[in-house]
Amino acid sequence: MVAGLFVLALGAQAQEVVRHAIPGSSFPIARAVEIPPDATVVYISGAVPSVIDETAEQGSADAYGDTEAQTVSVLQSIEGTLADLGLTMGDVFKMQVYLVAPDGADGMDFAGFMDGYTQFFGTEDQPNLPARSVFEVAGLVSPAWLVEIEVTAVRPPE
Repeated sequence: MVAGLFVLALGAQAQEVVRHAIPGSSFPIARAVEIPPDATVVYISGAVPSVIDETAEQGSADAYGDTEAQTVSVLQSIEGTLADLGLTMGDVFKMQVYLVAPDGADGMDFAGFMDGYTQFFGTEDQPNLPARSVFEVAGLVSPAWLVEIEVTAVRPPE
């Protein structure tokens, strides 16, 4: 009887989110993430950049900044949404990123994106890494936007 109660108690303990690193790599994404069955998954809609230069022409690329500035703006917005839900960037386990090539560029500015991304993920203060995909797209709703990001977060069981 006591052994049976012990097994039930172990089964009732909250399981942890498991993040698998990419073997032999320091690239700041997870190879895979396992979510325990008793956790709540929270889907955050795609977030887009905010105006960072009010003096620039409305709707212009200058109003929103370069890829790095837009990435930071978007991730700050996501951080605020997560905080409103009682979550943090450390709870993000999946990310999908849509990048547009800046005017005159041959392709998306992945380096600029990474410069913004690494301010939020893989840091000493926030080491949790999401599984992530990055896509180059032809455009977003506003022609001045270079970045849109959607995330999926986990609310660990209490």
